[in-house]
Amino acid sequence: MFFVYILIDQVMFLSLQHVINQATEQYAGATVSEIKSPLMEPNSFDLAEHTFNVINSENFLSQFDSTKAWLIQVFSFGSNRCANFSNNWKHIVTLLDGVANSGMVELGDVRLAAYLAEKKPSGHPFFKNGLPTLLAFPPGCSSSRCLHRYGGQLSVDAITDWLATSILGLPRILYYSKESMVQNFLAKSKPHKVRVIFFSRSGERATPFIRQAAKYYWTYAAFAFARWDEGDSSLWWNMFGVESAPAIVILKDPGVKPTIYYGMCLYLAGSINNSMFIDIMENNKYHVLPQLRSVTSMELGCDAQGYSRAGSEMRIWYCVILAGRLSQELNKMRETIRRVQETLNNNGGELNALDQDSLSTPAALAVKQKRLTFTWLDGEAQQKYCFFHVNSEDSYETCGTRRAMIDVPRLLIVRYERNETEDEVKIERQPRNMFEALHHSEPDPASQLVAKYNGPDESTEIISWISRTIEDGDSRNLPPFRTKCPELVPEDSDPLWQAGSEKIISSSKDLKYKITSFINQMHNQLGDPRIGPVLLLVALMLCGRTWLQRSQPTPKNEPNTSNESSDKDKFRQNRETRPRNNPTRPRNDLIPPSITDVEPKDAQQVQFSGSDSDN
Repeated sequence: MFFVYILIDQVMFLSLQHVINQATEQYAGATVSEIKSPLMEPNSFDLAEHTFNVINSENFLSQFDSTKAWLIQVFSFGSNRCANFSNNWKHIVTLLDGVANSGMVELGDVRLAAYLAEKKPSGHPFFKNGLPTLLAFPPGCSSSRCLHRYGGQLSVDAITDWLATSILGLPRILYYSKESMVQNFLAKSKPHKVRVIFFSRSGERATPFIRQAAKYYWTYAAFAFARWDEGDSSLWWNMFGVESAPAIVILKDPGVKPTIYYGMCLYLAGSINNSMFIDIMENNKYHVLPQLRSVTSMELGCDAQGYSRAGSEMRIWYCVILAGRLSQELNKMRETIRRVQETLNNNGGELNALDQDSLSTPAALAVKQKRLTFTWLDGEAQQKYCFFHVNSEDSYETCGTRRAMIDVPRLLIVRYERNETEDEVKIERQPRNMFEALHHSEPDPASQLVAKYNGPDESTEIISWISRTIEDGDSRNLPPFRTKCPELVPEDSDPLWQAGSEKIISSSKDLKYKITSFINQMHNQLGDPRIGPVLLLVALMLCGRTWLQRSQPTPKNEPNTSNESSDKDKFRQNRETRPRNNPTRPRNDLIPPSITDVEPKDAQQVQFSGSDSDN
């Protein structure tokens, strides 16, 4: 309990420190009688005015039953900083609606406040930056070991960006100018994704809910922001048809008019706006003519695993696939198929008994019953799937990498049939060897029959061909043909913030968090009053060790040691004077000796006396 009182004293001192500093500057040189009170005006911070979630010691553990992240503010009723921060906190709570939970802990709850506070080396709890202080618990965390502390500015943008980026790992949505919009966003976005552009007047950062939606719909759409300026309004009007901001522009198939939503408060998040944005994304996450991909095959019903849009009781259904490489020819054919799809969708809702003789009746009826789906396939990205269904000598003109300047899109219809007479109980046979285990594959549950279109690129002819094919496929009892269809290849690799890479991000976050915690601990230990005596004791011990080493007499050299050293010197001298074998140098016996090499026989030694040498 003593530590709790110390915590309250320290926090109150930090909360009132700015008041003391202001009074010191204002009444510098004045006497005590000249100081006017009160130095601090009473604040009007009241939780009853706001619908904040107040957490106490009794309900703290029960708050973490949810899988969402938590942002907690530790505050005090007697702090002006907390009172001034209340409006920002209200805005933050609104922005985090649907993304993370939020709560408040009052300093008077000393037990919970001491648990959430930092600890000094002595064990005393304290708040480094005073009050209010912000804490975050990642999803699935309910312990102080994984708690993250915020140490930045107390602004709405900084706090929400820290929570969305560092705690939740949500992607940032970049702003693009009028010069970089086409080059860096539209040109680099994948063709299978819908483009979603937000136009903003203020240039604020994307809200956490929009960033969470961008993470959820990243397989379907690419997101961007643009700053709306009245000087560039004509450019945006000519490019996208935008009249004002805020607005959301959704770009789909090439040649399709953009879908624009006006008058939506993009930055004041709430339950209504969030639900509206989710509805917009659900209605516009596909192209007008959807692309057949690994993530859309089941939803579109173009899947040999037995999934149909009409339900599990439907026995026969169809999928019209336009296959080809990305080219102008494919874009023209996609436009034709979109007209066919629109025609059948309009006729499908108005069928009656008088339309039974129409050529488009079987196709329109199949669309109404959700037995017919229109899609297009990227023949280059899904080359195995494309070659399997086209299966002709000139299939390289449609599927695979481009070998020549020829791109021929092909239209085909796949008939899926579920075999109702097949026994539901399957006998699993164990593979006899490793080779059989690797190459053994069960056929798909639904049989597939493919019909190719060879007529003109006209809507009426295509509709008639689809109707005849459906009528023939429904009336005839065709034998089932079951085989193993190649799987569709994912177009996108998992981003860094996706589930496949969460381990890498979590490890990097943990490393960064550990480094930051180590630096903070070192800073706290330097402020510990016990560090001075400890350093003095260490210095005295080092000085004593040095004095003991110098006070001991130096040992005399033993004879064996001197002999060994002299032997080593002689060996080193002989080694240096030994002639080296150098093949480039001439031999000594072939060189004539000089005068100084050999002493003559009649040579005499001359000795000089001391007097001569002096002269």
